[in-house]
Amino acid sequence: MIELTLDSQHVKIEKGELVSYQVDTYEIIHQKGNPGWRNSDTEMFPIIGPTDKANFRIQTLQGEAIQDQHGLLRELEYALVEKTETSAILEKKYVKGTKVKNSKFPAKSTEELLSWPYDFTFKKHFILSENGLEVAFTIVGAENMPFMLGYHPAFKLRSAISKIKTDTKEISLKEIKEAGSKALPVLKCNSLTLIDEKKVQIKTEGFGNFMLWTEVDNMVCIEPITFYPYAVEQKKLNTGFAKLTSRPQIYKVNIAL
Repeated sequence: MIELTLDSQHVKIEKGELVSYQVDTYEIIHQKGNPGWRNSDTEMFPIIGPTDKANFRIQTLQGEAIQDQHGLLRELEYALVEKTETSAILEKKYVKGTKVKNSKFPAKSTEELLSWPYDFTFKKHFILSENGLEVAFTIVGAENMPFMLGYHPAFKLRSAISKIKTDTKEISLKEIKEAGSKALPVLKCNSLTLIDEKKVQIKTEGFGNFMLWTEVDNMVCIEPITFYPYAVEQKKLNTGFAKLTSRPQIYKVNIAL
């Protein structure tokens, strides 16, 4: 377990997963084991969304990739690169073509092994400051490598009338539930506020969109995404790809009370 502390802020990270963020003992993150979702955060990379209706195949310039829902990054293990009292950097590396065991097989998937036709290095940075907790992602790989990126944190709720506010509208928990498994898109948006017993502000850089998901009253997933996957048929998911440049791609999420 990695722990970070700054004044009244306390963070716990387990195997790269943000399992707790407390400010003055107020827990912001959904706790594993509680109803709603078995995790507290994860990443969606190099694709977002389900692929079963596309036979788990995604087209790239380097050939066909075998990907299950939300990509193969979550099947890899993080290694700790650096840690201070207020920050930590973790890393995953992938070698193109490597077969990765799919944890969804056989209960939820027909694909036992996943693969991607590009090398990449993926870093996850946690930084505590007076402005809250920043979770940043750095992607390095071959120039023009296609990808999508989504961050999938779950936030603890204490009220059934919790809501989410953007610059232009308010979204109720009921609306998010009604969106179902496809999640509710909030497009062309870089920041929003979760209003519960306290207000939690989520600001992003690089993503440009969110999607919102929950099936219960005690948590909600607020997910920054580069592309909303349900906007297209699964066989056309590749139309939502961004491309790496020769420089590292950096995406940021800031969480603060």
